[in-house]
Amino acid sequence: MKIYSGDTWTLEELQEQVADAGRRSLVVPPADSKRAVLEAFGEVLSFPEHYGVNLDALNDSLHDFADAITDNGNAPVTLLWQVAAPFRGDRTFGVICEILQDAEQYAGKDLAVTAVLL
Repeated sequence: MKIYSGDTWTLEELQEQVADAGRRSLVVPPADSKRAVLEAFGEVLSFPEHYGVNLDALNDSLHDFADAITDNGNAPVTLLWQVAAPFRGDRTFGVICEILQDAEQYAGKDLAVTAVLL
């Protein structure tokens, strides 16, 4: 997982880098609370209706998402997670980063995550 400052890189610049690398980018918009962040991931990644909007469900659903990339033969994906400043102070921020790193390792080259600190 890479972490960039929104002061240094614009979202458009990062999306251009991702496209130049032959990858698809999906943008997870900023949110200020744990629940809102989990909902944002669920919406952007089209998690199933039964997605539990909790940390365990995020972990499980990210693994399923990674499997779907590989199974469908789609281009690799880079998630661009826009992290709102208030959420970085939440203790859940670190846990979600660990879950995202685990999903990257599980998926290999098919999934990459970049957090953009706003």
